[in-house]
Amino acid sequence: MSKLVEKHKFLLNFLCVLVCGGIANAQEKQNSDLQALKEQTGQALFFDTSLSLNKTMNCASCHEPGRAFTDGRDSPISMMVSTGADGSHFGDRNAPTAMYGRFHLPFSYDKERKTFKGGVFWDGRAKDMAKQAGDPPLNPVEMQMPDRKTIVDRLKENPFYKENFVKIYGSDVWEDVEKAYAAMGNAIEAYEHTDEFQPFNSKYDKYLRGEYELTPLEDLGRTLFFSNNNVNCKTCHSIEREDSPVEPFTSFEYHNIGVPSNPELIKFLKFKDDYKDAGLQKNPLVKGDPKQAGKFKTPTLRNVAVTGPYMHNGVFKDLRTVVLFYDKFNNPDRKINPETGKEWGPTDFEETVNHEDLKANALTDRKVDALVAFMKTLTDEKYEYLLEDKTKKENKDGKENKGSTNSEPQTASNVHP
Repeated sequence: MSKLVEKHKFLLNFLCVLVCGGIANAQEKQNSDLQALKEQTGQALFFDTSLSLNKTMNCASCHEPGRAFTDGRDSPISMMVSTGADGSHFGDRNAPTAMYGRFHLPFSYDKERKTFKGGVFWDGRAKDMAKQAGDPPLNPVEMQMPDRKTIVDRLKENPFYKENFVKIYGSDVWEDVEKAYAAMGNAIEAYEHTDEFQPFNSKYDKYLRGEYELTPLEDLGRTLFFSNNNVNCKTCHSIEREDSPVEPFTSFEYHNIGVPSNPELIKFLKFKDDYKDAGLQKNPLVKGDPKQAGKFKTPTLRNVAVTGPYMHNGVFKDLRTVVLFYDKFNNPDRKINPETGKEWGPTDFEETVNHEDLKANALTDRKVDALVAFMKTLTDEKYEYLLEDKTKKENKDGKENKGSTNSEPQTASNVHP
């Protein structure tokens, strides 16, 4: 009798494993299908011009896939900042890349490092990429939509969105404007978290996998970059161990590194001569703390060689100039900005400049070239042609074209990327 009972128990357990496993597999497939649908919906939204008032602008306008998801449009201000949907409004900060956004950290305060970190935008005011995605459509300089309801009404006009939002977010998603708007941001974030935005296929990634041999100059740059005994790059531009295959090349921290103000941009935007961008201090979560004035989030260095101009205000056009700027804090021979032929300009908030993290050994010209060469290896495979195009243009022109600044811009204050 006991054997029969044991046999029945075995059969029941076996059937349970089959049934439960089948249910789990079905649930996993359903979740996978919904995630794929969310990513497809987010991709459609990313390229949808109906999210702008006059239907001329989309997310890809400032985050162009062919330019490492930065703004590659010609502008009268040398691409320092982005042009709005109406062609006459301009932002006042440089549009950062949307790549490798999967690794963004939530906005927080690091007690050990005594610095804020995480968040999205130069000042971290969006807690994640979903919140960030909801900002540009309502921005009076960018996509210029009047309110969330107008945007949601536009979404509901599209059968693709109307059907997919219900499948992904539930049958009541359209009943509440805030819920539908949050769903839009969530779908865009899902697309931005796909491998298209974080391919990890640069020469450096291939080097880590044993698929590429660094040149002597590139390898010198790598050694310098990760060495605290020479330069201090990795303090702010790394978060993983040196050989990590998923290094985003940013600590996501906020620092004031003494970036010069950009008088060309200030003049173009018709701001007052004494205009200062307070950066992190304007983030509501830091409550106006004066110690945060002039601090900006450390950007990723992935694809940095093809995503200039550089810094939050686009003040530097060439990557080598950026390295020379850092070196000027430790090298008395670096007094002149090679792009202006004049001394480096003043920064907005000298009192909060992080001089401690800027300390390093002075660089020779070869070491400067080596660091630039290494950072070029962080260019993903898809964008290597941009390095070639840039080299050809520099050889032809002798220098970067500064462009014309004769346009008459209209701007709105306190609207930043």
